[in-house]
This record gives sequence, structure tokens and C-alpha cells, in this order.
Amino acid sequence: MKVLMLHGINHNMFGKRDPVQYGTITLEEIDARLGELAASLGVQIDSFQTNYEGAMCERIHQAFLESTDAVLINAGAWTHYSYGIRDALAILTVPVVEIHMSNIHAREAFRHHSVFAEVVRGQISGFGVDSYLLGLRTAVTAVRGEQA
Repeated sequence: MKVLMLHGINHNMFGKRDPVQYGTITLEEIDARLGELAASLGVQIDSFQTNYEGAMCERIHQAFLESTDAVLINAGAWTHYSYGIRDALAILTVPVVEIHMSNIHAREAFRHHSVFAEVVRGQISGFGVDSYLLGLRTAVTAVRGEQA
């Protein structure tokens, strides 16, 4: 099983930006934790981070063409306004789990709405790095359930 983890805008700055919301964990540490869990679940996980919206859409298209089994996405601020990424995600026919480290519903009003909500399986937010781990477990369970 192949799972794709998509990290969005500014996530390369985890560990440096806004530690109150995001803690001090780095993107590399998040990916390492995901890799450990993926190995224990017997799945392959590939991670991709970009600060460019078009590159994110192209990577989603590539996931479709590669027959990726599930996608996890923490698009950061794009979650709230990127219809381009939303439309790219809508192309996918596999489980997509939206992830946020912070509780977006307890933050600024503009963060309360996800333009992805209608095209993803669900959303996990507010648990820091555990949001990623819960997202991976959820995606794997969804794929295995659909294949059973």
C-alpha cells in the first residue's frame, strides 16, 4: 500500500514558526514519525512539501496517475481558499484525510472553513504531530476496509 503525505505552504518552517500553535517539532521529525508508523503498519509513505500551489496540484495529479492508495494532506493556509488544490483532490478516487496540527476551529475565523471538506474523507485537527499519526492510521484503515 502506498500513502502520500502532502505538506503545504510554510511547513518547511515547522520548528521555527509559531511554537504556541505548532510546537517545536520539525517537518523532518514529523516525516520520521510517519515513516516509523508506516513501517509498523506495513505500508510505504512518501512525503512531499511545497510552497507553490501549482506544484501541489501537479503532485496530486501524479498521485492519481501512480495509483496511490491514500493521501494525507495538511495544506496549511491553502485549506481555506485554494479551489485549485480542492479541484485536484476531487480527481482522486482514494481516501483523502485532511490534517492540521492546531485546532483550526479554535483559531481565527478564516481558518474555520475548509474548501476541501466536501472532497475529503474527513479532518483531524488539534493534536499536534499525533494528528498526522491518526491520519495515517485512518487512511490505512479506510483502504483496507474498502479492499476487504
